[in-house]
Amino acid sequence: MDQFFAAVEQRDNPELKGKPIAVGHDAERGVVSTASYEARRFGVHSAQSIQVAKRLCPQLIIVEPHFQRYKEVSAQLHEIFHDYTDLIEPISLDEAFLDVTENKTMVSTNRQGKYAMDIAREIKQRIRKTTGLTASAGVSYCKFLAKIASDWRKPDGLTVIHPDRALDFIAQLKVEKIWGVGQKTAEKMHRMGIFTGQELRNMSLTRLTQEFGKMGQVFYDFSRGIDNRPVISEWERKSVSCEQTFESDISENSAVTIYLYHTVLELVRRIEKNDFEGRTLTLKVKFLDFQQITRSITVDHILRTKDEILPLAKQLMQSVEFHSHPIRLLGLGVSNQKSATAQEQQPWVELELEFEPWPEV
Repeated sequence: MDQFFAAVEQRDNPELKGKPIAVGHDAERGVVSTASYEARRFGVHSAQSIQVAKRLCPQLIIVEPHFQRYKEVSAQLHEIFHDYTDLIEPISLDEAFLDVTENKTMVSTNRQGKYAMDIAREIKQRIRKTTGLTASAGVSYCKFLAKIASDWRKPDGLTVIHPDRALDFIAQLKVEKIWGVGQKTAEKMHRMGIFTGQELRNMSLTRLTQEFGKMGQVFYDFSRGIDNRPVISEWERKSVSCEQTFESDISENSAVTIYLYHTVLELVRRIEKNDFEGRTLTLKVKFLDFQQITRSITVDHILRTKDEILPLAKQLMQSVEFHSHPIRLLGLGVSNQKSATAQEQQPWVELELEFEPWPEV
């Protein structure tokens, strides 16, 4: 979906149409959840501080989020999706993968149905008619390329990447566009002289795995248009987490201990709610200067209770220097439903764990 939260707010409040808006809490530590395209022209974007967004766009209108309404619209989208296929893998409220290789438009007598491009175009039209909102679609033979294609011509875009043109398309991609390449990984690739998909493709598998561990194999495959991950319609939760952004930075032992304790209690509540079992505890810390670090520890038993998690959280916190480096955000998450070696846990360093907002919405 295009600027989903902002688009819903502008649809439901006509006086907001055509104006720069940001969905988020208008607080000192508030963060932009979604920005309208009018606001993006000023440099406002998601995950940005509300205060920074206001400085970039003085006329910015801050709109409190209405998550229940967004969930209702999301349910409408999935009703439309299911008219074409039941192989649907949600990514978020406003985004999903659909496998239409075998789809419901096929006629049982001759197995001929609509092309994927036609299905995408039809879904876009029905979304507009049903919700009054626009969506962008990407069509290709694998998840990696379909995802990139969906962002290629926003808003209201439709991009098809044919298998015959995939390698040429990937060759000119900036590495930042490649799935799994975050800011830190991109900076490392740039130091290695890798700026495009072609330059990534020129790297040997040995070199990539030496530099990026098991993600090296992923980057090696993606640069060659290889992505065999199926669309998984039954989603399995891989982590439970929570985080809190503080009204003012904290650096005192007592304050950190108190907030860590309450974060553990919230994490335990979510573990119970989701009936989740995990063996890895990850601590996330964001400092005053927005630098972010994570620390993880894996044990040989399931983490469920406060008495099991709190000592580990304190142990992880001891490795963080915060007395001269105040903390603005603290988070905890449990993952890893099966035991894993320390080497297998290495990718957590760049925070593959997705933390849920605090409080839960």
